[in-house]
Parts: sequence; structure tokens; C-alpha cells
Amino acid sequence: MPLRIGFDMDGVLADFAAAFREHESRLCGSTANDGGPPKVRERRRDGSEGELDPEEEEARQARVQAESRRREDAVWKAIEGTSDFWTTLRPLDAGAVRRIHELMLRHRWEVFFITQRPFTEGETVQRQTQRWLVAQGFDLPTVIVLKGSRGQAAAALGLDYHVDDRPQNCVDVGADSDAKTILIVPQSRSTAIASARKLGIGVAHSIGEALDILDQATLAQTNPSLFQRVAKMVGWKQ
Repeated sequence: MPLRIGFDMDGVLADFAAAFREHESRLCGSTANDGGPPKVRERRRDGSEGELDPEEEEARQARVQAESRRREDAVWKAIEGTSDFWTTLRPLDAGAVRRIHELMLRHRWEVFFITQRPFTEGETVQRQTQRWLVAQGFDLPTVIVLKGSRGQAAAALGLDYHVDDRPQNCVDVGADSDAKTILIVPQSRSTAIASARKLGIGVAHSIGEALDILDQATLAQTNPSLFQRVAKMVGWKQ
């Protein structure tokens, strides 16, 4: 039977984060200081500097959070008002979608592109996403726009594997379906990698590495010892 594989879109194939930052910079100014404003310091009577007292620090944190929410709301409003916004994103890996298509044809995979993208002006999210995938080299893409649980969708689709960049999505898929998951996470995030492996979530550091894993897992379908080696390397529980 052909393997059924799901791919998340943003953070896996499309660089939504860069587009969001560009909108934020244009609307709200520079975002170079991602940690928020520097901590305010007070001057004591003796002329030395010290931290704010707890109440003042709590008020400062509340102001920072309110400003962050204001910026985020402004960016989302601009995104939702941009016609066909989802067609404008750059790929994270220029050849990844085309390679998925090639592997699909070679291994007879059934591929699903799964997303929870919100509405924008222009065509529907599904049509925008389909157009983007076609432009990247995948003809006839199946795009599923979710409003509910990623895990329930994986179960309903009968997925064998799912690739995502959000740990919670991988947890949901593992809890609600029989699919094995691959979390794409930078190599520098050692804590996230360790946590994923403890939960039996496979780890890859790029979409290219995830596709290498899926290629090997497909070839190992009829070779239990080879699949065990792949599972151990990736972090899947046996």
C-alpha cells in the first residue's frame, strides 16, 4: 500500500516568519530587538543604578506585552487585508516541494499538505496554497485547510507520517493517530530536540533531512532491521 504522508506548510515549506517580520518592520519599525525594550533601571538617591522594584517591573512587563500584542494585531490585520498573501511567501528550501513531487512519483506516496492558515483577501486559502505549491513544482496538490485538531485530521486521513515544525502538532498527531511524526527543529535547540526524542517524535534539522528520512523509511518498509536502524537514528519509539 502507498504511504500516506502529511506536510505542514508554514515553517516547513514556506517562510511565513520572514514575511511576518517584514510586515512588522514596515508597519511598526525595526524588530531587531526581539526581546523587547531594554530593562528600565532606576537611579537610587546615592546616584547608583538598580533594578525597578517588583510592582514597577510588573507594570513594565505589562506595557511590553501590550505593545507586543498591538504590533501583532496590526501585522495580522495587514496580512488579512493583502490579496492572495499566501501566494507571496518565499520557500524555505527552493527545491523541497519539487523533491516531494519526485519522491511521490517514485514511491507512489499519497501526499497531503495540511495548514491552519487564516483567511486573507483574494482567493480562498486552499486555492492560494495550491497555486503556491504548483509554482514550486508540485502538480495537483491536495491541500487541507484545518480548523480543528491536527491529530484528528491525521487519523481521518490515515497518515503514516507527518512533518511539522510545531511540537504540539506532533504531540497531537502521535496521540490521536498511528502516524509517526518528524519535527523540524534547528540543531541549536538542544532542549526541544531532547524533549521530542523523549516523546518518540522523530527529529530533522531541515525539510531536506526530513525527506531523506522519509525516503529511507519507504525503502525500509519490507526490511524490518533497516527500519529499526532508521527509527533509532531519527528518534521514533519502536
